[in-house]
Amino acid sequence: MGEFVRVEVEDGIATIRLDRPKMNALNAQVQRELIDAAAQVTGDDAVAAVVLYGGERVFAAGADIKEMAPLGYARMSAGPSRLLQDFAKALAAIPKPVIAAITGYALGGGLELALTADFRVAGEGAKVGQPEIQLGIIPGAGGTQRLARLVGPAKAKDLVFSGRHVAADEALAIGLVDRVVPDTDVYAAAKEWAATFVGGPAVALRAAKQAIDAGLEVDLDTGLEIERVQFSALFATEDQANGMKSFMEQGPGKAEFTGR
Repeated sequence: MGEFVRVEVEDGIATIRLDRPKMNALNAQVQRELIDAAAQVTGDDAVAAVVLYGGERVFAAGADIKEMAPLGYARMSAGPSRLLQDFAKALAAIPKPVIAAITGYALGGGLELALTADFRVAGEGAKVGQPEIQLGIIPGAGGTQRLARLVGPAKAKDLVFSGRHVAADEALAIGLVDRVVPDTDVYAAAKEWAATFVGGPAVALRAAKQAIDAGLEVDLDTGLEIERVQFSALFATEDQANGMKSFMEQGPGKAEFTGR
């Protein structure tokens, strides 16, 4: 457990909780602790799904500008820019369903943190955006890449070029978030969604996530080959045998999976 990031596991769901008052600014220490948290939930077989959460007031308002401001090109290029990418890559690589529970602001690095998740639940009062352009820079933790892949290049350029804050209803309309709920219900809604994966076929879920994510980076034929290999490999699992046997004997939706 880190100073500003902790992992809480309950009923098969891990919550990666940011707690760096007042706005969960993502300084270098927080970024390193997020890498550690990603490794922890990845290696814990008791964890079926993950929720990223910043608390009732704010998800994460962005990188720590006071820490970054004095860095010149040489220092930024040598380390901090790589750490920005590394923490986001570590979270995106968690081989389990991940849901970001967005309250308050998710700006800059905060939105990039949310973009590493598979799904995003936002409160009605949430504001998201990539305001880096207003500082004379661009997103550095994957915002120019993951955002464009999620909402398309034109909408991503609109948000990155303008730096404007996007309200929850617009974020839902453009596909930047997946669900909008009352602010007080964000965490509960994310955990409820995560709970649907508990007891599921963990190996197949991991394969599905890897196939989709890897397939987005390649041409269609290569993506189909990735899918074929993952599909075939699942026929070596207990879950496949149990799932198909249960389907033939009892019908759909009644299989019990072991995650093996």
